[in-house]
Amino acid sequence: MTLDTAIQYLPGVGPKRAQLLESELGISTVGDLLRTFPFRYIDRSSIVRIADLQPELAQVQVRATVMRVRLFAKNGAELPPEQIKYNMVNRLSALVADQSGEMEMVFFKGCKWMHARLRPGSTFIFFGKPAVFGSRLNMVHPEVDAPDAATTGVLTGVYTSTEKLKTSGITGKVMVKLIGTALEGILPGLQESLPEYILKEKGLVPLSYALRQIHFPLDKAALAKATYRLKFEELFLLQLSLLKQKFVRSRNAVGLKMPVVGEAFNACYKALPYELTGAQKRVIREIREDMRSGHQMNRLLQGDVGSGKTMVAVLSALIAVGNGYQACLMAPTEVLAQQHFANVSKYLQPTGVGVALLTGNTGAAARREIHAGLQDGSIGVLIGTHALIEDTVHFKALGLAIVDEQHRFGVEQRARLWNKGWQGTPPHVLVMTATPIPRTLAMTLYGDLDVSVIDEMPPGRKPIQTLCVGEGKRHAMHNFIREQIAKGRQAFIVYPLIFESEKLDYKNLELGYEEIVKAFPLPDYKVAIVHGKQTPQEKAFNMDAFVAGRAHILVSTTVIEVGVDVPNASVMVIESAERFGLSQLHQLRGRVGRGAESSFCILMKGVKVSKESQKRLDLLCATENGFELAEEDLKMRGPGDLEGTMQSGLPISLNIASLAKDGLILSDARAYAQHILDQDPTLEKPGNAILAAELKKDRYVSKDYSRIS
Repeated sequence: MTLDTAIQYLPGVGPKRAQLLESELGISTVGDLLRTFPFRYIDRSSIVRIADLQPELAQVQVRATVMRVRLFAKNGAELPPEQIKYNMVNRLSALVADQSGEMEMVFFKGCKWMHARLRPGSTFIFFGKPAVFGSRLNMVHPEVDAPDAATTGVLTGVYTSTEKLKTSGITGKVMVKLIGTALEGILPGLQESLPEYILKEKGLVPLSYALRQIHFPLDKAALAKATYRLKFEELFLLQLSLLKQKFVRSRNAVGLKMPVVGEAFNACYKALPYELTGAQKRVIREIREDMRSGHQMNRLLQGDVGSGKTMVAVLSALIAVGNGYQACLMAPTEVLAQQHFANVSKYLQPTGVGVALLTGNTGAAARREIHAGLQDGSIGVLIGTHALIEDTVHFKALGLAIVDEQHRFGVEQRARLWNKGWQGTPPHVLVMTATPIPRTLAMTLYGDLDVSVIDEMPPGRKPIQTLCVGEGKRHAMHNFIREQIAKGRQAFIVYPLIFESEKLDYKNLELGYEEIVKAFPLPDYKVAIVHGKQTPQEKAFNMDAFVAGRAHILVSTTVIEVGVDVPNASVMVIESAERFGLSQLHQLRGRVGRGAESSFCILMKGVKVSKESQKRLDLLCATENGFELAEEDLKMRGPGDLEGTMQSGLPISLNIASLAKDGLILSDARAYAQHILDQDPTLEKPGNAILAAELKKDRYVSKDYSRIS
């Protein structure tokens, strides 16, 4: 048996179980099974007396004797033993006792089997979570073992499961048994996945020891060593794969050489009404170096909302134009593309460079004109949505592709844009995001890109005052909005719409809209509404009314999260703010404070708010630094919520390491991977043969990201 053996050939599995394990947990080989790690461990080494049980305890073991067993029907009536029909049974109750006291064991499923097993006078070990119902201690659906059942080691692993697996008989116990069988078959002939010198230098335990101890730990110290070894290996191989890819690309990717800055750049720079920040200047220098190097630039530009990324993009585009090339900027939505077009056109006025906007709504005549301008070179900068990647769009000499909010575009879509480069040479690539990404995530999601950060805000931007209020202050909030409207300002009111299909959320939005229209009636006030169920035309009509100042209030779902720029809007109200993540709240807050006036963000919280949610809201009120918030968000939300979405962009899926919690291991693993590649960039030395072989495995062979950022 090897790690690549199909799971169905593992004793105890077979074709039917194999199909379930694959569809439910993605386990198709023995190796997949062994890399399905416990998500927590239970200490089953001690027996607790019934008298010492407390409802707040985690799962515990009780050794007790069955005193009495009763069966109940759905209506709560007890069924006499002589009249039992198991299809009528709704609940089984077993009274059990040890020398210190008694308690109840309750079962709602498997009652027939349990009734036959739990004979009065027999003793068992019951394992479960103690609770109190009425005045009696109980356990619902405890595990029931014979009193002499040996538990494996001190700690027992708990594995991810699903309802389907449990009802098909693949319980936690069965998983433990299958993993035990797999280890017995695999460990004797297991090949090490890291070279001997790495194990020594980093003080790591061997793979065979790590796999046995992660599933069946002898003690907490052994578990800690196994966990560290497996986390380090996972993050190290991920970083090694990304950095090697980056090296190969920088060596192979011939880029368009752009040695001069050009007149257009200078004309635009001199006409700027304000001085660029130190951070903007530094980033432009980094981009300039990349574009003149002769290698293709692949750079991620991170900057908080309002930090001046668009200005950097414009000046970068003008470097391309100054060298005889064209540039394009692709935005995820039509509203954002139009906004970029308005801003960029303003900046380009002193330069005489032609700029055009291409979206799905561009008419046929205008399209023909744009296509002609792109091919004859009279359009130097093209701004648009997905329409830019259509096959009919041909550039005379595309030299720079800028992508805004790149996580909203698919890999294939971006690849089609890179293929439009001049004479088959890929254009330089600048990826921009206003979503602050914690360092550990940036190192991983964008590990093969160079990263620039604008960590300074332009002077003159007033801080946004953020307040968190409850339902009791709604009337005061309405009054405050009226005061702001009287001063000529506008307000956003955002409702959470977690899934477009959630009827409840949609109902909340509609009720909220009705309430706002009542509180702000015509003719004094005009309220627009934007949400996902509207047609693009309806959305555009309502959004335009707000942007142009014809509507005082915009009630919306989070469609306005990215990029809508309304300098006159001074109030952002976020309803049920506790339902949003920190970074999303920060993005929404960034929609105001774009003009010269004081701006306000009001977080309306629900009646019941968890401690965790309150901490999030307090943090938002305390700081406006998006990067600080992103780091905190990652720590607070942990691996599940945030990584569920973020890790979908990773080159491999992580089985044990967590980007939220293992930042130190990740930094160490990346530095060590870089150290190895500095000495052996292509992993050709005999001592690195194991690493070269590991990186050829399916999980590391991703699409060629060299043309895709």
